[in-house]
Amino acid sequence: MRNVSQFKQMFLTQLKLTLREKQAWFWGIFFPVILMVIFMVIFTSGSDDEFSATVAIVNENPNPTSEMLLQQINQIPVLVIEGDGTVNREEADELVKEQDVHAAIVLPETEDVTTLLLLVNKENENGVTTQALSGMLDKFVQQANLYAVGASPTYELEIESITSGNMELSATDFLLTGMIALAIAQGGLFGMVDLVEMRRKGLIKRLRMTPANMNIFGLSDMIMRFVFSIIQIVLLSLIGVFIFGAKLYIDFPTLLVVFIVGALSFNALGYFFSSFSKTTEAYMGVANITSFLMMFLSGVFIPIETMPQWIQPVSNILPLTYFVEGLREAMVYSSSIFNASVWIGIGIMMLWGVIAYVLGSWFYKTKSIVETR
Repeated sequence: MRNVSQFKQMFLTQLKLTLREKQAWFWGIFFPVILMVIFMVIFTSGSDDEFSATVAIVNENPNPTSEMLLQQINQIPVLVIEGDGTVNREEADELVKEQDVHAAIVLPETEDVTTLLLLVNKENENGVTTQALSGMLDKFVQQANLYAVGASPTYELEIESITSGNMELSATDFLLTGMIALAIAQGGLFGMVDLVEMRRKGLIKRLRMTPANMNIFGLSDMIMRFVFSIIQIVLLSLIGVFIFGAKLYIDFPTLLVVFIVGALSFNALGYFFSSFSKTTEAYMGVANITSFLMMFLSGVFIPIETMPQWIQPVSNILPLTYFVEGLREAMVYSSSIFNASVWIGIGIMMLWGVIAYVLGSWFYKTKSIVETR
């Protein structure tokens, strides 16, 4: 009974201290919301809309071949034709240089010419839109060749997307789960800054001299961080669903296990950082570097598979990588708790958490750092 009362008092004290700490509010609530909104707008704007590209058509010497090609180009629904229909070569060059159009298509000047010219801007030569236009026109030329000889295509390609979840993984769903994982991770990484101040001011040393149970003190701090993490995941999910139209298909047992292990692991990392940081500034510096590194290498914004091959091994050892994947499995794909890949990720996060906690505890107990007064 005495331990329960002590836990209650310590938890309320930790909660009051956190609510009074402006940095905790910023890093725990406002920063994740602001960051998610910014990246949602950047990465998901028009992501679900049909692809379209603006092109200029050059047909300076109309002839039967160019007229036939122009008629077929006008029937391609994803192409938006610049101007009233056609422009001259000089106007097309200027439009492409100024990037007023994605590309320009120069039609054959005589009936005997068999070349279709695609003008693109050098800066965007390897861009997604340019590559898509090149692929479409290549297919268009193949169809035109079949049409010219009076042949019809025998085979055609159909593309169907499947997923283990109930719906396809959209850019919004992908980014939302990544931002939730990032927010909870940052809550743990930055959340232990108060321990640095308490040790610097000698409060932890004084607390050890009282009848207070230090295990209960640590537990109350971790439970308070869990409360913050619950607020984060609920708030960000609501914003993603009701403002950005994300679709979540949650498997609650999987989500619960991944959430608890992930939150504890990143709390342990924050605890480890606090064990060797002499000042708040030093702690925040280490936490910021770690957070920045994992933010861009853990698949929060883009799939790890699309990253350069040489950097993927680094991504595959970071704990945030498996936290992001675990939340996506639980919140989008509705994966069962018995999924082997889920447990591999949970195991790696637990390994990070245990090592960080053991090292942090060792630093605290051996007093291997020079205490400041």
